[in-house]
Amino acid sequence: MKLLVTGGAGFIGSFLSEALISAGHSVVSLDDLSTGSDKNLINLTGKPGYTFVNGTMMDENLVRDLMADVDGVFHLGAALGVKRILERPYESLVTNMHGTEIVLKAAAAKKLRTFLASTSEIYGKNPIQPLTEESDRVLGSPLLVRWTYSEAKAIDESLIQIFHQTHGLPFVTGRFFNTVGPRQTGAYGMVLPGFVTQALAGKPLTVYGDGNQQRVFCHVSDAVDAVMRLFFNDKALGHAFNIGGETEVSIKELAELVIAETGSNSKIEMVSYKDAYPAGFAETMRRIPNTTKVREFTGWAPKYSLKAIIADVAAHLKA
Repeated sequence: MKLLVTGGAGFIGSFLSEALISAGHSVVSLDDLSTGSDKNLINLTGKPGYTFVNGTMMDENLVRDLMADVDGVFHLGAALGVKRILERPYESLVTNMHGTEIVLKAAAAKKLRTFLASTSEIYGKNPIQPLTEESDRVLGSPLLVRWTYSEAKAIDESLIQIFHQTHGLPFVTGRFFNTVGPRQTGAYGMVLPGFVTQALAGKPLTVYGDGNQQRVFCHVSDAVDAVMRLFFNDKALGHAFNIGGETEVSIKELAELVIAETGSNSKIEMVSYKDAYPAGFAETMRRIPNTTKVREFTGWAPKYSLKAIIADVAAHLKA
C-alpha cells in the first residue's frame, strides 16, 4: 500500500514510517518540523518508496492533493506535550481540532482506511484504574487550560466517529499511554528523556510535586507494533484501543531507576508545580492502561521492560 503519515518526522511518526517501509509499503510523510525533526528521518532519506513533504496539515489543498494518491492514512500530526499546550494554548487547540478535521474530511471523501492517534489524556483524572476503552472521562475545571489537549483529542475521536457514520470512513483509534524511546525530546515536558539527559550530565533529576504520580511506560517500537497490527486488522475497524506498557512506577521511583541504570551520581531535586509550569496546570496522580482489548484483537504484547527502555534511551542520547 501507499500510505500517508501525518506528523511523519515526529517521534512516533518516524518509527512508524520505518516500520511501514520495512514491511514493503510506500510512505508519504507530511510534517512542518515544528515539533518533529529532520534528524528523525536519517534512516528514511533516500529509501525507495519514501517521500517527505515539508508542509502542514492545516493546508487543506495540500492534504487533499496528498490523499488523492494514497491507499490509507496514519494521522499522528498534533501539537502535544503538557508544557507546550500551556505555553501555546490557542495554537495547540486549533491545530489539534481543525488539523484533524482537514485530514479526516479528505480521508472520508475517498473512504481511506485511517488510524487516528489519540491519547490517554482523554480519560482526564478518572480515579478508577486501570483504564479501559469504555472508562469515563473525568476532567477538571474548564478554567484550567491544561485540559484543552484532552478536550481537543476527544473531539478528534468524535469527528472520526461522525465521518464513519456519514461517509463510511473505515478507521481505528489508538490511545497512547506514555510512549517513550530514542528520538523523544524532553523539550515539551516528556519525563523520561528529561531524566536520562540529566542523569548522563550528572545534573539533579527534577521531580515535580511529591513524585508519587503513577505511570506506565511503553517503548515506541512496541507501540508501533500495536499500531501496525491494528491498522491492517479488519476486525479492529470502528474500535478504539489503549496502547501502553505493563510496569506501573511512580515518577520518583522512575528517577531512582534512571540514576541506577545509567550509573549516575545525580541526586533527585523536588520541584513544586508552580515553579515548573505556567498557570493553568493540574496533575493526574495515576494513569494506568488496561490493554486487554488490543491483546485479544491482535495477540500483541509489549517486549521492552522498563529497564530496557531506559537503556535504549540512554544509548541514543550518548550517541
